[in-house]
Amino acid sequence: MIKRALGTVLAAAALVFSAASSEAADYRIDAGHSFVQFKISHIGVSWMIGTFENVSGSFSFDPDAGPEGQSISVEIDTASVDTNHAERDKHLRSADFLNVDEFPTATFVSTGYEGDGESGTLTGDLTLHGVTKEIAIAVKKVGEGKDPWGGYRAGFEGTVSLTRSEFSMGYNLGPASESMELLLFIEGIRR
Repeated sequence: MIKRALGTVLAAAALVFSAASSEAADYRIDAGHSFVQFKISHIGVSWMIGTFENVSGSFSFDPDAGPEGQSISVEIDTASVDTNHAERDKHLRSADFLNVDEFPTATFVSTGYEGDGESGTLTGDLTLHGVTKEIAIAVKKVGEGKDPWGGYRAGFEGTVSLTRSEFSMGYNLGPASESMELLLFIEGIRR
């Protein structure tokens, strides 16, 4: 569930505008250079960090079109959750948490953006564990430019806090673990 949310946040981050030197363009999310991570309290004494390994999607931005010219769509394979502990990952995939058999993907589709070409707030619909809710992701452009292979790339980061119970994931982990933070790092290749 956390990874799904992260996937959503990463996709949202990609919607942030590029610098004025950018051209209107469509981008394919580079799965090998995009990460959706989550951070949740472990019994109030430390943090448990996880990553969703399989993130895909696309985004568009047009720096001259303003907020209306920006959009993003992200899909996360919920079974790709990885916390560096096989038994915990198996439990996260179960009906107690992500229920990957019934909900194999989490998605984020943007609905709006407020900000400038460097940072702002991306809003959109996150569907996680069969529940769709509007969320707001704080996003920031990391950079953009030509890559060594003749392409053009743009990268963004974003963060959002989610309450697990709002996505029907109420498995009791204690009060310190009711909310989690999603960290999104999205890189796209211009088409």
